[in-house]
Amino acid sequence: MLQGSATTPAISLFADRVRRIGTEEAFALGTIIKEVESAGERVVRCNLGQPDFPVPAHIRRAVTAAMEKGLTTYCDPQGIPELRAAVARAMSERHGLDIDPERVGVYPGGRSAIGFAHMAYSEAGDDVIYPSPGYPLFESFIPYFRCNAVPLVLTEENGFGLTAGQLEPLLTDKTKLIFLNFPSNPTGGVATREQLGELSELILSRTGPHVRVFSDESYEAITFDRDEHISIASMPGMAERTIIASGVSKTYAWTGGRIGWAVYPTVEEAKVHRRLAINFFASLPPYNQWGAVEAIESPESAPAIAHMVAVFQRRRDQVVRDLNAIDGVTCGLPKGAFYAFPNVAGIVEQLGIEEAYRSLPDDVQARTSPSTLLQLFLLYGYRVATMDRRSFSTNGSEGQHYLRLSVANADEELSEAVARIARASTDAAGFRAFFDSGVRYTL
Repeated sequence: MLQGSATTPAISLFADRVRRIGTEEAFALGTIIKEVESAGERVVRCNLGQPDFPVPAHIRRAVTAAMEKGLTTYCDPQGIPELRAAVARAMSERHGLDIDPERVGVYPGGRSAIGFAHMAYSEAGDDVIYPSPGYPLFESFIPYFRCNAVPLVLTEENGFGLTAGQLEPLLTDKTKLIFLNFPSNPTGGVATREQLGELSELILSRTGPHVRVFSDESYEAITFDRDEHISIASMPGMAERTIIASGVSKTYAWTGGRIGWAVYPTVEEAKVHRRLAINFFASLPPYNQWGAVEAIESPESAPAIAHMVAVFQRRRDQVVRDLNAIDGVTCGLPKGAFYAFPNVAGIVEQLGIEEAYRSLPDDVQARTSPSTLLQLFLLYGYRVATMDRRSFSTNGSEGQHYLRLSVANADEELSEAVARIARASTDAAGFRAFFDSGVRYTL
């Protein structure tokens, strides 16, 4: 804050909008992990949503070949035509749609499409509906654009599913954007055709053609137990209302490639987003886009994906089994993605965390939660990194005590992580010492 005079008000260095935008705490936690590891003991990392597989060799070869050909310059801000055509073909076949490549936009990962959707469709005062728990960027942009956050609170009793009955009371004449995410981060929920049909009928009957559904399908290839991902865009009448978003990060274990895409209901909408792309990043590296073309179209991709998914399913089974063996933990079996989302309310009670939380000053309580305190105790006291419930939408998280563990880690690392959580679950004295030290209460 710059000091003002008696007649001139003080001027802030930063615009108010900077204070209104949220973030993704999974990345913020990295700095804290490094701080903990600086004391000399390695942290078992179960916090970041990043597949622990190498990018398949055929994709790496395609990127290298494109660079050797000199494909290293600016290109179409909407994405190279070959990638947009590949996305259009793949999604048309997968979902029974007829997608024009001109409706496809290519972005640096999945985040830009989320922010651009807020920017392009919502006005101040509009309602934005999103799942809680859910991917944090759905919520983080809402106050930035002065919209109304309308969390659709998912519950363990319903398997963290999203039903028409839950959505119906949230729909108003102010609704403008509805975010969906299947398979879900962090819960691993996968929607059935019946659920999507009921949601679609409700949305079509209760909202106008100006309302958009943003369907985040980043984990589309990672489903278990023979479950299949179905896009809400494939439901009758929904292709005209739905933005389908996905990318290479999860399906092809290529988080550093930073190639995501979105399919818009109309060419006009894609062109609006093309203009936003020009303003923010001009264009993406064409060599990585050619790698994405290879990823989508090569017959070598399917077996690589199948192997990765099989390993994730085996690890999921192991982690969920071991978590449920801990007194104070219950954990359902996620149907997709690569996370476990255990209920740790029993540990919170056993360690006296709720009481400790209530003893904090009000301003600190507003920035933390009992599961956050448990997360930090596990990190500082037992050197295992997880994510707290509050990191996946703050609105609606009150009274919910969950952690997210990524199973994108080696089997022995996952076994060690759960073993450390088990030891921590009975260490009330250790938690009290951690809490009384005041080392950290918030992320």
